[in-house]
Amino acid sequence: MFCFSKIMLVLKKKPMPTEYKFNGTEGKPIPQETAAKWVENYQKISPKEIKAHFFGRDIIEKILKETSCLGIRIYYAIDDAGAKQLILVGADDNGNNLLPDQRPLSGEGNIIADASFPCPSYCPPTGDF
Repeated sequence: MFCFSKIMLVLKKKPMPTEYKFNGTEGKPIPQETAAKWVENYQKISPKEIKAHFFGRDIIEKILKETSCLGIRIYYAIDDAGAKQLILVGADDNGNNLLPDQRPLSGEGNIIADASFPCPSYCPPTGDF
């Protein structure tokens, strides 16, 4: 009963918004110490999991240049081989995903991105995080 009550308290702390508008300023910097601690927390409970994904500037800029794009939504996903992936898609001020039209991968219109470089194998050589 105690655990259930504690979970219910956590769930009740912040109600999910039903109406919102994005303005492009969402997110904020956090201290390196906080980031390192949060990464460490994850790695302690998931030591054999992928630690990070790297996306190059070009694909991020392509998404951000889409008409009406104010930011990037990142989805957790599992590919056909069972590997964890991140899917990036642009979003507008109403929170709508900016999905491609009927010409997939034509280079025109909106895009959905993956094809990131996971760590491991592509980890920072300095050992950060």
